[in-house]
Amino acid sequence: MRNLGSPDLSSDSDAHSYVKDEQVTVEFATRAGSLESAVGVNHYEIGDALIQGSTGDRWCVSRDRFDAKYLPCDGVDAGMPGTYRNKPMPVLAKQVHESFSIARVAGGDLLKGLPGDWLVEYSPGDYGLVDRLRFGRVYRPL
Repeated sequence: MRNLGSPDLSSDSDAHSYVKDEQVTVEFATRAGSLESAVGVNHYEIGDALIQGSTGDRWCVSRDRFDAKYLPCDGVDAGMPGTYRNKPMPVLAKQVHESFSIARVAGGDLLKGLPGDWLVEYSPGDYGLVDRLRFGRVYRPL
């Protein structure tokens, strides 16, 4: 399994801009812990968002990143559990054709991908990994 280190997708000719379009179910952590996502263990702190996506996948997002990237749906007050939709923000992504790993952030949780999964760079040094089937369901090219 190849560790990708800290790639800069803005200078990678195989990376392109995509936007995510997904409605998710969110709870907020009342204590620190971890959950097993489809691509590895995700550690979280009190207040972080615990998310279940439209495809059944689970992951967590730090509270500050969550508040910047998600909006509550009708009838849900911001910061309360319920249904949210991601803001349509462009990200860089590329499909990787070998088994690979990458840290979500420097020193953070290690994510593991299979051939055909997608590496997503939300911002410099902030990465995600999305399996190929889920990527095709929730991401659209710009």
